[in-house]
Amino acid sequence: MPHIGSDELVRRNAAFAATGAFAGLPFPASDTLQVLGCVDSRVDPGDVLGLELGEGVVMRNIGGRVTPAALRSWALLGRLGRGQPPSGHLVILHHTDCGITRLTDYPEQLAAFFEIPAGELDSKAVADPYAAVRIDAAIARQALPPGRLVSGLVYDVATGLIAIIDPATGE
Repeated sequence: MPHIGSDELVRRNAAFAATGAFAGLPFPASDTLQVLGCVDSRVDPGDVLGLELGEGVVMRNIGGRVTPAALRSWALLGRLGRGQPPSGHLVILHHTDCGITRLTDYPEQLAAFFEIPAGELDSKAVADPYAAVRIDAAIARQALPPGRLVSGLVYDVATGLIAIIDPATGE
């Protein structure tokens, strides 16, 4: 893929601004859809899930993993949404062929990312997005306030389809 320069980004932004799609969008409320996804450029959660601008809050990190840092960020975001804890649906989106699997060669850095001892990395199922999304959904359900819908999805980079691996209760 060719390098995208600043001039090209300004041109693309002007085309976006001309649509007016951003006009009048409210600040995200505590019940807004929230998505945690991976930083992989092939897997933009907004595109994969067909979200319109303003329809959801998307946070991304390596692997789309629920880490202590992600939980702290969600807590801060909750303070911005009417000062109430988030009450909407949190979607955890992992994907196949994730680069996080190649980070197992760097256990100390990976353990620091999860804020756990390196000896506990197996508990994160880094090599298996299906097991990992179940683990992360369970962590989120335990850490977040009661009443939050949490679901775990896996996007297949070969087919473009998502699968519900850990459904939100009440859906």
